[in-house]
Parts: sequence; C-alpha cells; structure tokens
Amino acid sequence: MNIKTVKVGFLETNCYILNIDDECLIIDPGDEESKIIETIGELKPIAIIVTHYHFDHIGVLEKIKNKYNILVYDINNLEEKDYKLGKFEFEVIYTKGHDDTCISIYFSKEKMMFVGDFIFKDSIGRTDLEGSNEDEMFKSLSKIKNYPNDITIYPGHGVITNLGYEKENNEYFKL
Repeated sequence: MNIKTVKVGFLETNCYILNIDDECLIIDPGDEESKIIETIGELKPIAIIVTHYHFDHIGVLEKIKNKYNILVYDINNLEEKDYKLGKFEFEVIYTKGHDDTCISIYFSKEKMMFVGDFIFKDSIGRTDLEGSNEDEMFKSLSKIKNYPNDITIYPGHGVITNLGYEKENNEYFKL
C-alpha cells in the first residue's frame, strides 16, 4: 500500500490518500480540494473515510464525494469490526474521547493505523472541546494498549509515530 500525506488548511490537517494499484481511499478531506485532487491524479477513488467530524477534517468532504461520486464511511455506518473495500482490508476501532464521532482505521497486514485526532506523537487529542469526553478518551487509550507495538500511527496533524513508542513515552498512556 502506498500512502501520500496532503497537509491541508490553516491547521495543517493530514489528509491521507492510500492506494493499492489504481484504487485509492481518501481519509479526512479537510480543505484545499484542488491539492487533494492533484494528489489523487489518475488513481480511482473508491471511498472516503472520516475519522471524526471536526471542520478541519471534513471541509471539502462534500465536494470530493460529489466529484468522484463515492460513498463516505464514518462512525454512522461503520461498526467495530473488519471490513474489505475494494483491495483494502481494515478494522474499525471506536476511539471516542476527542469527539464522540472518532474512529481509528487499522490495517493489520500493513501494521498501520489512521487515528485522526486521537493520538499524536507524545500527546493525545484535546478533551476540553464540545463533544469531547476525558473518560471516553481514557477508555479508548486502554483499548489501543492491547494492539501490537509495531504499528505505525498516522495522526490527523503532525508527524507519524509508533504505538510502542507512545506506550513507552506518551504520558497519557501511563495514566
């Protein structure tokens, strides 16, 4: 699987374009529609996945959805289970806390997890916003601790990290 990161908007949200052969998934089309379309290029989008519904992750969602005439997958139509979309196989994990619409997408074969604003390098998503809940965040962190250390974490902002590193160094994993 190939991954392209497109930093979009004034908050530099990470929009991810994942492709296997000519098929691609779009994760969190937050802003700058033309930048996303340019990155997609000749690939064939098959779906959009939204990790949560904050404005900086869905700013051009409708435009991208309509341009490619593809479905949107999110907490409203995904359960916590394994899925296959085209050539992509992944597990959906509810990771509420930063927002009550938060999900993480885990590609076990590739050892990659797309977490939106759930986990950042050395930190976690804010829990002082409307729709956030600190207790839910710690339940989600407790759930994620059970996953393998060698997973690469792709956050909604900032740089990629590793789950083992976060378990060892992120103070929120120790609470």
